[in-house]
Amino acid sequence: MTSALPRFPPYPIRGVCVLHQKQNCAPHFAEIEVDFEPAAEGFAFEVAQELTVEYEPAEDLPRFFAAAAAGIEEQLSLPEHAVVIATRLVLRHARADTFGSHELAFKIAGYLAARKALERTGHPRL
Repeated sequence: MTSALPRFPPYPIRGVCVLHQKQNCAPHFAEIEVDFEPAAEGFAFEVAQELTVEYEPAEDLPRFFAAAAAGIEEQLSLPEHAVVIATRLVLRHARADTFGSHELAFKIAGYLAARKALERTGHPRL
C-alpha cells in the first residue's frame, strides 16, 4: 500500500528570511522574507500591499519578485522532495542593490527560501 504525498506546507511557515549575496566579477544580491500559507491546491504568489523597496529602476522589481517566486516553485517541485504543492506565498520584505540584483539572484534566493521552509517542517529528504 502506498501513502499519498504530503501537502506543502502542512501549516503556516512565516518569516522565512534569505540573504543571497555573492561578491565577485558578477555579483549577486537579493534579500527576501516570505510566508508560506497552506492553500487548497497549486501555487499562488502575491506581494504584500505594504511592501516598499528602495531600488532604481523600480520597474525591475516585479521581474525580481517573479524570479523569487519561480525559484521557490521550482525547488518545491523537485521530485526528491516528494510533496504536493498547495502553497500561497506572500512576499513580505525584499531588498535589492544596484550592483548585484538581477533575476538570477532573486531566483537563487527563492530556491534557498524553499529549502529553508522545507527544513522548518522537518522534511526528511533534505
